[in-house]
Amino acid sequence: MQAGQRIAATGMVITAALALVKILTGLAGHSTAVVADGMESAGDVFSSGMVLIGLTVSFRPADSNHPYGHGRAEILSGLMVGLVLAAAGALISYGSFLRIGQPHEPLRWFVVWPLLASLVAKSGLATAKFQVGKRMRSAALMGDAMHDTTDCVSALVALTAVGLTIVSPLRFFNADRYGGLGVGIIIILAGVRVARETALQLMDTMPSDKMIAEIRAAAAQVPGVLGIEKCFARKTGLSYHVDLHMEVDPEMTVRQSHEIARDVRVRVVKQVGWVADVLVHVEPSPQKVACRATRD
Repeated sequence: MQAGQRIAATGMVITAALALVKILTGLAGHSTAVVADGMESAGDVFSSGMVLIGLTVSFRPADSNHPYGHGRAEILSGLMVGLVLAAAGALISYGSFLRIGQPHEPLRWFVVWPLLASLVAKSGLATAKFQVGKRMRSAALMGDAMHDTTDCVSALVALTAVGLTIVSPLRFFNADRYGGLGVGIIIILAGVRVARETALQLMDTMPSDKMIAEIRAAAAQVPGVLGIEKCFARKTGLSYHVDLHMEVDPEMTVRQSHEIARDVRVRVVKQVGWVADVLVHVEPSPQKVACRATRD
C-alpha cells in the first residue's frame, strides 16, 4: 500500500471513532455543536474513503482506453470531497439554525472531552496528510488534509460555544446552537475551496510559472536545442503531461532532430520528478533561418 493510501485508511479509522464518540457524547450531553461536529466527522469518513478509492485507481497503469493513465480518478475524488464538504456544511448549518431559540436541556461538562481529543487527533492527521500530499502532489490528499484542518477549526468553534454555554447557561443560552451554525459555515467554505481547486485541475489549468520554467530549463540543457517556443502542461492525477515545442537547426536531418527530441523527453522526465511524460514537437529555429538568409 502506498503512503497516500495508508494515511487515508488511517484517517478513516481515527475519524470514524471520533465521529461515533462525538455524536453519542453530544446527544447524551445535549450539545448541538458537538453533535454537529460529530456529523461533520462522519462526513470525513466518506471523504477519506473517496480519497482512498481515487488514489487506488490512479495507480493503475495506462491502457488502450486510458493512454494517459488513470490519474484523473484522484482529482475526481478530490472534487467529490469538496462537494460532500459543502453539502454537509449546509445541512449542519440549517439544522443548527432551526434550533436557535428552542428550549434545551442543560449541557453536560463532559461534552468537551471528545472535542479536545478531536483537536489533537485531527492536528496530527492534517500535518501528516499535508506532508504526504505535497510530496505526492495529490489533490485529493491535500483536499483531505484541508478537511482535517477544517475539523480543527470547527472543533475550536464548538469548544468555545460549549464552554460559554456551560459557564453561563442563561447569558449564552443559544451559544451552543450558534456554535453548530459556525461549524457548518466553516465546512461550507472549506468545501467550496477544495472543489474550486480540483475543478481547475480538471479544466487543464496550467501549473505555476515557476514549474513551467523548470521544464524549459531542463529541455534547454540538451545539446542541439536552440530554443523552446511553447511549453504546456496539464495535470493527470499525481503528475503532469507536457507538450513542448523545441527549436533546432533547420538544416538538420529528421533523424538528428528526432534524437534530440528523444533526449529532451528523457532529460525532462528524469530531471523534473513530477512530469510523467513529454510530447516533443520539432520546430525550425528562426535564428538559424535568419543567419542563412544573411549569408546568402
